[in-house]
Amino acid sequence: MSPYKLVFGKVCHLPVELEHRALWVLRQLNLDMEIAGTRRITELHELDEFRYHAFESTRLYKERMKMMHEKNILKRNFKPGDVVLLYNSRLKLFTGKLKSRWSGPFRVVEMHPAGAVEIASEDGSRKFKVNGKRLKHFQGMVEEDKVISTMYLKDP
Repeated sequence: MSPYKLVFGKVCHLPVELEHRALWVLRQLNLDMEIAGTRRITELHELDEFRYHAFESTRLYKERMKMMHEKNILKRNFKPGDVVLLYNSRLKLFTGKLKSRWSGPFRVVEMHPAGAVEIASEDGSRKFKVNGKRLKHFQGMVEEDKVISTMYLKDP
């Protein structure tokens, strides 16, 4: 159904010259089925090649991003006796601007398989197991008992 018939409700009769030109153009376009078939196959191959290049480009981009991301990841190897901080994920309920989510310091007591770490509080009263991913090394100063000797100067 032609657009003319849809709009006006009757068939459009073209002059003979236009009908002849339209048939001639149709014959030129669809002259040889083999040529049309090979053209279609080459277009499909070009489309596949374009997709391949797009997938390859995204794969290379993902590899570069993965390398950049993994470069910034720090290995956390804990040994018994290390001083660590524990990430408190439940602190989200009681948020405060200056409240830190890291609690501690704690001492590493023992390493377990699959990344579990047993830690104890500084005074040794509480021991518990946590996931090693929730720990980080404590970089602050560790308080140690130091004996400070004082010297009195005698007046001569």
